[in-house]
Amino acid sequence: MVCTVPPFTPYKSPIQAFSVTKPSLAPPSGSRDFLPQEALFRERVFATVKSVFTAHGYAPFETPAFERLETLSGKYGEEGEKLIFKILKRGEKAATGEADLALRYDLTVPAMRLYAHRRNDLPRVVRRYQIGPVWRADRPGRGRFREFYQCDVDVFGSASPLADVDVLLALSRVLEVLGLKGFTIRLNSRQALRGLMSACGVPPVKHQAALIALDKYDKIGVDGVSAELRASDLPQRATKSLLNDLKSNNPEAALRARIESDDEGKAGLLAADNIASRVAPLLQGGMIRVDPILARGLDYYTGPIFEFIADDGADSIAGGGRYDNLASLFMKESVPVCGGSLGIERIIMLLQDQVGFEPAVGAVCYVTVWDEVDQGDALQLVAALRAEGVSAEVDLAGGKLSRQLKVADERGCRVVIVQGPDEKAAGEVTIKEMESGNQRRATKANAPSVVKELIK
Repeated sequence: MVCTVPPFTPYKSPIQAFSVTKPSLAPPSGSRDFLPQEALFRERVFATVKSVFTAHGYAPFETPAFERLETLSGKYGEEGEKLIFKILKRGEKAATGEADLALRYDLTVPAMRLYAHRRNDLPRVVRRYQIGPVWRADRPGRGRFREFYQCDVDVFGSASPLADVDVLLALSRVLEVLGLKGFTIRLNSRQALRGLMSACGVPPVKHQAALIALDKYDKIGVDGVSAELRASDLPQRATKSLLNDLKSNNPEAALRARIESDDEGKAGLLAADNIASRVAPLLQGGMIRVDPILARGLDYYTGPIFEFIADDGADSIAGGGRYDNLASLFMKESVPVCGGSLGIERIIMLLQDQVGFEPAVGAVCYVTVWDEVDQGDALQLVAALRAEGVSAEVDLAGGKLSRQLKVADERGCRVVIVQGPDEKAAGEVTIKEMESGNQRRATKANAPSVVKELIK
């Protein structure tokens, strides 16, 4: 009998049976990773924002990263609606391709939903701030991301113009404390814009389309606005009136004169002038002007609207306004609300360009380890420093002292503590200042106090 042995076939695991595409290590388009230096700089900025908002009497709101789709839909206009990141139904319903949730587009609408839900637990007038990420399915570009942070302030329950003033002053103060060099607040009113539409003969059903086109004036110019107005099928008289004003030698003066020819428009400009007159004397790092061209595209604005523009750039770094009717989408009655949001990502980029950023990634004080026997002493010293409020870390690299000093320098530590055999025998440590190279001896018990004095 002849026994035939089949050829040997190496075993393949289920994972090996499929060709696996090597994943890209870069983050998805429109999102970012942050190394310690960048993350620390951002944390410092957010901490400053929070401290200023708190000093102005605002308290934090927190809402989920995602909302029911119906909560967000219909709040941001036709263009904004397209940018909502929708979440498909889960489990067996996933195959339908339908969505029932969405990542939050901004912080304002979720905050309004929370206010309506918990209104009975809140005071009559609420000053709220919120800092957190939002998501938009936008085309990424410089300063424009699909995932980014917003820093918002809002006043719920006050129709007083002083609430609008307070919001503007809070946002302005953040920029001043952060050291942003120069900004201009452009202020207008939706009442003024409605007056402009009426004076130009724009039908009410076409108001939003005309305002969206006007809102792009700074970016696309007169020709671009002209194309968009004609595409919106506005009456010829209305298009001609708007374009004539934009093409005049002084577009702002021409638009203002046309707005003042309408009673509602005149009242809107007067309200904006009043707010500007209250804010202007209190600004330290910027200026404010009423700009009849400013439109802002979001549907929910009802009164004063504003944008902050950095002096060294055309992009908006903050924006907001009054949206008294938004509450009626969640409640039976309307509630007066005004607020604003910092374009914090653009602000961070401007700050990095202006002042640079190299925050230390390590602790203030670095404690070396002479050898394995001395590890316990080093840990005790680190614990004593931390107990005194000194940021301290113990060496984890090992090796010679010169190598440990190099690691301390790489990590940006300001002070290094060494306890070699001589220091240990005397019950002392050597404390070295990394920038100057100066060093001194101190008792081990007194080392935390000496370090605290050096880092003042």
